[in-house]
Amino acid sequence: MTLTSSASDPKKYFFCGIGGSGMLPLAMILNGQGAEVSGSDRARDQGRSGEKFAYLERKGFKLFPQDGTGLTSGEQVLVASAAIEDTVPDIAAALRNGSPRLSRAELLSSLFNDAERSIGVAGTSGKSTTTGMIGWVLSDTKRDPTVMNGAVMKNFVKPDALFASALVGTSDVFVSEVDESDGSIARYNPHIAVINNIALDHKTMEELRTLFGGFADRADHIVLNLDNEETARLATRFERATTYSLVKPASYSASEIRPGPTTISFKVTEADSNESRTVNLKTPGHHNVSNALAAIATVTRLGVSFADACRSLEGFTGIKRRFDIVGTTENDITVIDDFGHNPDKISATLNTLHDFEGRLLVMFQPHGFGPLRKMLNEFTQTFVEGLAEDDVLIMPQPAYFGGTVDRSVTSTDLTANIQKQGRSAECFETRDACGDRLVDLAQSGDRIVIMGARDDTLSEFAADVLSRLTA
Repeated sequence: MTLTSSASDPKKYFFCGIGGSGMLPLAMILNGQGAEVSGSDRARDQGRSGEKFAYLERKGFKLFPQDGTGLTSGEQVLVASAAIEDTVPDIAAALRNGSPRLSRAELLSSLFNDAERSIGVAGTSGKSTTTGMIGWVLSDTKRDPTVMNGAVMKNFVKPDALFASALVGTSDVFVSEVDESDGSIARYNPHIAVINNIALDHKTMEELRTLFGGFADRADHIVLNLDNEETARLATRFERATTYSLVKPASYSASEIRPGPTTISFKVTEADSNESRTVNLKTPGHHNVSNALAAIATVTRLGVSFADACRSLEGFTGIKRRFDIVGTTENDITVIDDFGHNPDKISATLNTLHDFEGRLLVMFQPHGFGPLRKMLNEFTQTFVEGLAEDDVLIMPQPAYFGGTVDRSVTSTDLTANIQKQGRSAECFETRDACGDRLVDLAQSGDRIVIMGARDDTLSEFAADVLSRLTA
């Protein structure tokens, strides 16, 4: 692939919001390719996520307060969200200096589109796990890919790579999550387009159909999930697509699925060869069987043998904050950290947990007032259908980091709706109060699930709950 910079002529980038889940791996890739990368982050200024920023500084990134002092030259390329206003000090400094400005999507898509063999992983849910699975198999089979993920891939975590949400390879293979929520999926021209599912999240279904359909149109090859109604509809348009399914005839299908508390096994069959292999995944849930089929369908298109793909997947250890078991106390209370924030993701986690006995204590922090308002009815039905009679949902108010936002719909509205339909739901103004309630309620055999997105401190909260229960 074409490198963005070289050792003899390094480019300089300044990331406004460098600690973000989408920004950090992109900054790491550029740094690994020889660019000079610095940045700022509001979370650092507020004293949040200190471990992450200390790690970046140890890796050689220069970090500055978000006050414009880090932007001193017009040679620096500013990487910032298109939504950030010109009055923000970093943006104002870049304008004064005449620095070029790129959005994260503009920069990532340029790297992606320059790669000879680009794999774009799209879908409302499962992108991070599927990207991690593909990246792991390609790495394990010596393909040396570059991988851009929105979450930390456990397989690549090392003492000198604590936040391994990116992998810098030397081959022409570039694997990346592709986001539809901001419409930036329209920028990507993939060699292989993987679409796990299409469901309501940030945009209307009509908008989503247009975005995902265009993504598939631009691909040389397409991998589609037949178990999702919308992607199955796409499959009727693209006869050349490679398909996968847990219940239907497909290019790759699963059978004999056997779930375990922290694992799941299944038999996968390749239709063309009629060959079957048993795969024992270290990541539980039927949704991860589906993700694994997507990964197998993808890597085999790049020359990995069916047998090697199945073998490598057994070594995949998962993604942080995706059904991430924080620990279990001596009296058998397990705390789980999970990224569930939209109806599909939440349902997948609840269904996985209900494969086994034990009450659920779920703390769900919505990832914003806007998403809560937009999907209030869908969230209500997800929890009404996904919670058992003895389960308890506990909610703080949505994640909010400042700015102007419509706060007319709150967590109180969601818990009230759920209570009306016969499930236990409680709302508190603060997350600390939620933690107190979880500790008070917890009994032997309970599973405590901390759910939410856009807030790295949820992992710290989960660890604190476990610590209090252990003490």
